[in-house]
Amino acid sequence: QVQLVESGGGLVQPGGSLRLSCAASGRFISTNAMGWYRQAPGKQRELVADITSGGSTNYADSVKGRFTISRDNAKNTVDLQMNRLKPEDTAVYYCKIDVRTSWELNPKDYWGQGTQVTVSS
Repeated sequence: QVQLVESGGGLVQPGGSLRLSCAASGRFISTNAMGWYRQAPGKQRELVADITSGGSTNYADSVKGRFTISRDNAKNTVDLQMNRLKPEDTAVYYCKIDVRTSWELNPKDYWGQGTQVTVSS
């Protein structure tokens, strides 16, 4: 079974920084695309940023220039460095990793449990 464990959320003042981390563990062959999503109260879950196995990145317009996604393929981890945080960044943040667990099966998306990020003075 595959598990994703997130860490790094918390309360920060506007303009501050936080770094989220997500690690995949369990029995699997490889990881493919990795990403971070967020869901604010009353809103749909939205993509924040994602990164391919080759390192190509994609960001939501609202976070471009402030957030940076990175991955460590050897450790099967994906991080999200969040700078110049704004109150509207407040949400539960989820990591998602596309994981291949068997050569006989197609890769499947796995989600983390979510970590709260609150930006407030």
